[in-house]
Amino acid sequence: MNSEEVVHIISNGETSRVQFKENVHNETSVGQEMVAFSNSKGGIILIGVNDKDWTVSGLQAEDLRRLDTLLSNAAQNQVKSPIVIDTEVVDIQGKKVLIVNIPQGVDKPYMDKNGQIFIKNGSSKRRVTSKEELARLLQSSGNLYAEEMLIQHSSYEDLNWDKFQAFYEKTYQEPCEKEYLDNYLQNLRLGEKGKLNLAGALLFTKKAERTLTGFFITAIWFWGNDVFETDYRSSENLKGTLSEQYRQGYDFVMSKLQKVQDGQSFNSLGKSEIPEIVIQELLVNALIHRDYFIHDTIKLFVFQNRIEIISPGRLPNNLTEEQIKRGIRKKRNNILDSFAPHLLNYRGAGSGILRAIKAYPAIDFENDVEGEQFKAIIYRPDLEGK
Repeated sequence: MNSEEVVHIISNGETSRVQFKENVHNETSVGQEMVAFSNSKGGIILIGVNDKDWTVSGLQAEDLRRLDTLLSNAAQNQVKSPIVIDTEVVDIQGKKVLIVNIPQGVDKPYMDKNGQIFIKNGSSKRRVTSKEELARLLQSSGNLYAEEMLIQHSSYEDLNWDKFQAFYEKTYQEPCEKEYLDNYLQNLRLGEKGKLNLAGALLFTKKAERTLTGFFITAIWFWGNDVFETDYRSSENLKGTLSEQYRQGYDFVMSKLQKVQDGQSFNSLGKSEIPEIVIQELLVNALIHRDYFIHDTIKLFVFQNRIEIISPGRLPNNLTEEQIKRGIRKKRNNILDSFAPHLLNYRGAGSGILRAIKAYPAIDFENDVEGEQFKAIIYRPDLEGK
């Protein structure tokens, strides 16, 4: 990095990827900063820059020698698991600035020597305290997936054997015998040791009310357009396997929509005011891609002017609304994603949202990071105004 690049970075101030320090003397403190960067997207620390007024104060030769040892010790002894950092010195108008490059970690979550976990929060850092946030850090490093977590109160008796056998024989074109059930479930990552994992239960359980507590759809039909209304036209909890929830959710919405003739003959049933493919694609995406670390229901709200499908969990891995509109996707639930084409009206490959928007552009998406939810909003046409 040359001096012009560093000056440009300094002129933009501190961010979630850039931090200024006039000097560093505390190995523990800088170790915690390394933990936060490693658990986030990585970044750089510029030592020799005042973090109050962004002026370059510079470092002396003895500072640079001391910091070389201090920073190496911090990366090795104050960060668990230890990380590898890269440093370089840049001269800015005769003043030395030390650049410390900290990569995004691949073994999250990282913690300090006392077991505390930090992540970046804007230009500052904060400690991770919730189980959900810790679980996401583990998931981002490939060390934990919600769908693979065993359901401790389940057993193989909860499996719908007939459904599983029919799926297996159709998919793999070979006999499926019950005596080898444990092998099948382990190989397909659906369960082990006599218990179903969350994916196995979501796909093949026969006792949803016992096995899948909390993972269902809350469906409400409102009179008006206000979510705070207490008087509903109807309200249902749609439970079961993913395929059962999908069918119930689809039927719930479609039964509330109006039919329009749209150039068809008078005796025809007419077309739905919103194309069926829109409800199909967005509902199945909510079921497959929601965050199952969060024990909450999918919300399916039908208002007079819109339909909202609200999924627990923000978009994974820093995905944005604009990216998903272009068909970019990052998997959160790999097992469910691989089984869905066989059991649901699902094609994968990030094409579902593209198909929905192409069929009906009046759709918005809201990625609520703070509220830990993702919302698809489908605006209903004003049929009365036509």
